[in-house]
Amino acid sequence: MQQLSVSEIQRNLHKLDGLDIVEIIDKKRHKVKGYFLDSKYMSLVKELIKKEESDRNLSESLGGALHQYADLSFIEEEKDAWKRHIEEKYAK
Repeated sequence: MQQLSVSEIQRNLHKLDGLDIVEIIDKKRHKVKGYFLDSKYMSLVKELIKKEESDRNLSESLGGALHQYADLSFIEEEKDAWKRHIEEKYAK
């Protein structure tokens, strides 16, 4: 995989011609800033993005689905339960 710095791309944009994947680096900070992908990979990237979004939505919806089964009447009973447990344990 070819590596190019941000300044190289700014000065010589034609260096991207004919390259499929380029790692964009920040030479001063020695960090990868991102990747350049040729447009022929656009459908693959969109598919991956859609899959990631659906996975994220699934995990968020599972939490919401479990929330509907929560019994709010237990909240008051559980309030300070840990404190009461410690007091009962060490009060003897």
